[in-house]
Order: sequence, then C-alpha cells, then structure tokens
Amino acid sequence: MTLDAAGHLWIALWGGSAVRRYRPDGTLDREIRLPAKQPAGICLGGPDLRRLFIGTARVGLDTAGPQDGALLAVDVPVPGLPTARAARQ
Repeated sequence: MTLDAAGHLWIALWGGSAVRRYRPDGTLDREIRLPAKQPAGICLGGPDLRRLFIGTARVGLDTAGPQDGALLAVDVPVPGLPTARAARQ
C-alpha cells in the first residue's frame, strides 16, 4: 500500500491482477488492470513522484506469465509523498 499527495490509498491486489486507488472516504476511485496475476508491492517514485512502481510475484503460480515476477511502472496524475529522512545520530 502507499498514499499519494491527495490522501488516496493505493493497494496492490494479490491474486487480483490490479492496483486500486481509494478516496479518503473509502470509495473506489480507480483501478489499473495489470498483465500480472499477483501484484505484491507498490510505491510512488520517479523524479516527480508520479510513477507508480508495481512489483509482481511468481510465488504459488502453476503457470507464470511473462509479467509475473517483474517490476512494472505506470504514470499516474497525482504525485506520491516524499519520504522522511532518517535522523543522523
């Protein structure tokens, strides 16, 4: 899961071949269908934080497709949030 700058929650749907974006009130805002069965993890990055990176998995698949176990990227209209820097000790 990850949050974007508008406060929307992005969720990778394991076994669902999709990533969904939910509004702060919990309603579905959009769904991105994927050519992979098991999206496993996501983050927003790139120079302007508008690229959604999606890691996919091959674990548990009897027959894996070419995009299962790959890293996919989709440009999205709303940027992610910058990460906080770790404090130096």
